[in-house]
Order: sequence, then structure tokens, then C-alpha cells
Amino acid sequence: MSGQAPTARRASLKTPGRFARQMSNFRKYKALYLITIPGILYFIVFKYLPLMGSVMAFQNYNIFKGFTGSPWVGLDQFKRMFTYTEFLRILENTVLIGLYDIIFAFPVPIILALLLNELRKVLYKRILQTVVYLPHFLSWVIIGGIMIGILSPTTGIVNQVLNFFGFQSVYFLGEDSYIRSILVGTGIWKDSGWGTIVYLAALASVNPELYEAARMDGANRWRQTLSITIPAILPTVTIMFLLHIGNFLDFGFERVFVFVNSLNEQKGDILDTYIYRVGLIDQQYSYTTAIGLFKSVVGLMLIMIGNALSRKASGEGLY
Repeated sequence: MSGQAPTARRASLKTPGRFARQMSNFRKYKALYLITIPGILYFIVFKYLPLMGSVMAFQNYNIFKGFTGSPWVGLDQFKRMFTYTEFLRILENTVLIGLYDIIFAFPVPIILALLLNELRKVLYKRILQTVVYLPHFLSWVIIGGIMIGILSPTTGIVNQVLNFFGFQSVYFLGEDSYIRSILVGTGIWKDSGWGTIVYLAALASVNPELYEAARMDGANRWRQTLSITIPAILPTVTIMFLLHIGNFLDFGFERVFVFVNSLNEQKGDILDTYIYRVGLIDQQYSYTTAIGLFKSVVGLMLIMIGNALSRKASGEGLY
């Protein structure tokens, strides 16, 4: 026993400590650590430091007095937010458009990726992928101009087709009953192709031997899709869905601003355009900061609830 104790002490002295191991890893992978610095600085400067501005939601902020000189009002801005009928109408618009986006727009990239995955001619598949990717690289200003031209009541191709079949021209952007469909539909056209990239990458990781075994058992393509393909990409779909609902109230300012006008804003105005109009133009900084904080809290709650349900149902989640 006495001979074992010095041996154990010598072994413990030779074992490097935690700090030494960390420094060894840093020296070994210093190139990887260095290239992460710009990303870390980006999140610190543009994501974490601006969180200090959330204190404006609890103040009657004065741009000349700053955070320290502006009077503290507690939850008055939030009380005003939930008692203002205009805000409640805009919140309803945002929630409904967000629901339509989840129901109709979210499944489109999945379906499109499954269809592209079934193509066997590589050249045709690459050309088709390029075509569906292209709208993503156009700004919403360009997309808005294209759609306004297509839906024009005088020269738009949609109304020309309606006139050909004997129907009257419709001013789609002049009636609030169409604006939600236009917003969701243009989003599908612009981003559905780009959204297929993640799902195509997931499909590429599926073991081909599974399909060979299914064919030997007599399964057709539809049965292979239901039994192999969809279960294989289900974890990816779950993660993307959780990320999507985290931005449930962030439908996008540019996406709506180019289409909304005085004729359709009753059903097209959302929180982002409302914040722009009231916060930047009317300079009600504290009120709109409270709205932004409310959006962030709702998004966080949705992610946490969705992640908990996902882990309980399938074992997959964001964290």
C-alpha cells in the first residue's frame, strides 16, 4: 500500500489540469477559434448589446434625456398596448397571416424537395432547382413591383385572363379581402425554392440500401416515400418548424410594406409596419419598444412550448 501512494501522486502530477487541457486545445485548434471571433463579435454588438435598449419599454423615453434621464413608468406602455383597439386589430392581422403562413407556406418546401428528389435526370433537376431558387435573390421591392404589374386591373396578366373568360377586372391590391392571400402567396413563390436546400440535404443522407430493401419487398415509390423518406427527414422538419414558430409574429416588414396601402391596410397591416409607422415616424419609442419586447417574449414562449411538445412526442428538439 505504501508503494502505491507515491505512484498515485506522481500520476496525478503528470495529469494536466483543466486549464492546461483548454490551452492545449486552443493551441491545437487556434485557427478554428480565430475564425469564430467575427461571428462572436457580430452577435455581441448587434444582438446582445441592443438588449439594453429594452429598458425603454418601461420608461417614457426622451431621446435627449437618454436612458438615465427618462422617467420610469413601469408597465404603462404594456397597458396602453393591450387597451388600444388599433393595436388589437393589427395583432389579429399578424396572428392570422402567421397562421396562414404556417399552414400553407411551411409545407411547400418539403413537398417541393420530395418532388425534386424523385427526378432522375440530373441536368433537368439542376435546371429546375436553379429556376426555383432564383426568386429568393430578388429583393421584396422587385417582387412587389412584379406582383403589382401581374395583378394590375388594366394591364395585369391575371385580369387579362379573367377578361378573356368574360369576368370583370379585379383590383386585387385595392380590396382588403385579397391582401393576406397575396402576402402569403408571394412568400411561397419567393422562398419555397430556397427552403428546399435543407430538406434536400436531409434526403441525401438517407441510406440507399433502405430503398433497395423496400423495392425487394415490392414497395412502390409512394410506399417508399411514406415508409422511408418522410420518417428520415422528420427530425429536420421538426427543427425547421420550431425555428419557424419562433418567428411567428415576425412576418417581415419589407414583405408587407411593399403591398400595403390605404385601401387594404385594414387586413394587411401587421406589427412590423405598425412599429415603423408609430415608432419611427411618430417617434413613440417606448410604446413600440414594448411591442417589440412583447413579440420577443411570445416567440420565446412558442419555441419553449413547441420544443417541449416535440421532445415528448418524438424525442427531437432544438435543445
